[in-house]
Amino acid sequence: MINILHAPDFQQSQRLRLNTLIRLRWLAIVGQSLTVLVVAYGLKFPLPVSMCFALIACSAWMNLLLTFRYPAAHRLTPFSAFAILTFDSLQLAGLLYMTGGLTNPFSLLMTVPVVVSATSLPLRLTAMLGALVIVAATLLVFYHLPLPWHEGAPLAMPFIYVAGIWMAVFCSIAFTAIYAFRVAEEARLLANALAATELVLQREQHLSALDGLAAAAAHELGTPLATITLVAKEMEKALGEDPKYGEDVKLLRSQSERCREILKRLTSLSSESEVHLSRLPLTSLVEEVTAPHRDFGISIKLRPGERIGPEPVGRRNPGVIYGLGNLVENAVDFARKNVTIRWSWNEAAVSFSIIDDGPGFPPEIIDRIGEPYMSTRQGTEAGGGLGLGLFIAKTLLERSGATLDFRNSSEPGEGAIVQISWPRSVFLNPEQASATMFDTA
Repeated sequence: MINILHAPDFQQSQRLRLNTLIRLRWLAIVGQSLTVLVVAYGLKFPLPVSMCFALIACSAWMNLLLTFRYPAAHRLTPFSAFAILTFDSLQLAGLLYMTGGLTNPFSLLMTVPVVVSATSLPLRLTAMLGALVIVAATLLVFYHLPLPWHEGAPLAMPFIYVAGIWMAVFCSIAFTAIYAFRVAEEARLLANALAATELVLQREQHLSALDGLAAAAAHELGTPLATITLVAKEMEKALGEDPKYGEDVKLLRSQSERCREILKRLTSLSSESEVHLSRLPLTSLVEEVTAPHRDFGISIKLRPGERIGPEPVGRRNPGVIYGLGNLVENAVDFARKNVTIRWSWNEAAVSFSIIDDGPGFPPEIIDRIGEPYMSTRQGTEAGGGLGLGLFIAKTLLERSGATLDFRNSSEPGEGAIVQISWPRSVFLNPEQASATMFDTA
């Protein structure tokens, strides 16, 4: 039983599709072109049209180059995407320089490349791009051509107004970039954690399915082996006591009979033991999930609690076995000397508790336990932290209909408590039998 899976490689998930940037740039090119045309020829404001369209053409040329150079599904490396977004930021800064600097109402668009970077690039590159945009915005406060306006009536903006625009750009970059980065990062972590959960469950189910595969293989091999046995019998009759090949034929027949006996036992193992292998009493489940963790210097004490009615006998659910085993392993990792396992059942519920004598959960994050890639215990313990492994265990157990409660014990000598409970009404529902761990025997 592993504690925490190796974290998935995030580099691939952080790579931005080239086609996404190309489409965004074409949208920006169309918007910039329409804006220049409307201002220059619709509103009749003086504007360096040729220089503006030269910068827009640079962006279009870059788009065409990337379109013909790479396939549409190509994913950019972080530095390649950073370089393209840097070009977009500088191109927009050049357009603003020729159209009034930060007095231009479109100056807030300088935040767009930073937001795009925050959703797909590492934090370090996003911070570098944000700093570059802030520097460009600062230069545009002091260095820019006049804002296009009616001839003979130049529009002079107060410096405090321009400073306010600069502050708005700065705050927009800081807030939207951080917000977009956090949302995208949490989505990536959750997606990778769920993928890891699916892999764990698939592996456990694959191991459980080996019994059925063995039976299928035995069935398929039965026909050709029967043919071999029949041919061996005929050869033995035909050769009789032939001194040259008689012994070999007898050996061939005996070995074919031996193979048939092996396949027979394999088939009977699958059919006869299917019932007791697919169902597991609660006490057997407790022993199965605790047995692998008894040889690590920590005493595991089994303490049965309230037991009303017949013992629940549940379906052998690989996800539940993995989840409970993972929680027991984490308790062993953080315990000082003892881990106590308690279980009970009554007419309403089945419960399973894991109690260790370790430091417990930090109060400030106890309500967030179970989020992927978040360490829930700190210190110098050899066991490390609870992160993806706990998320996988929690997800698998909740899929079975269980409710998990993480808290710290108020009793002396006890640390963290993890309680898992299943309502008995869920176990009795035949439609949910394949998704739950227990039903009534």
